[in-house]
Amino acid sequence: MLLLDEPSSGLDARETDELASTLTRVVADHGVSLLLVEHDVELVLGMSDVVHVLDFGVEISAGSPAEVRRDPAVRAAYLGAGQDEERTSA
Repeated sequence: MLLLDEPSSGLDARETDELASTLTRVVADHGVSLLLVEHDVELVLGMSDVVHVLDFGVEISAGSPAEVRRDPAVRAAYLGAGQDEERTSA
């Protein structure tokens, strides 16, 4: 198992793409599992089979990248969905 914590931190878009390609190749060529702790949502969703989303240490969603992307709890926590509605009702 390969465990990585924020491997794309400080990388630009090109470097992040190269990192994703390298990690995908390592997983495929060596048959290892990858546990990735990462804030780059697009990187995570683009290369993961299963995603677990934490908000302040509490799991708020788990599933395929497509399921997690659609989850209202994830959208609210990481994309600010629902914030505009709260402001307009105040």
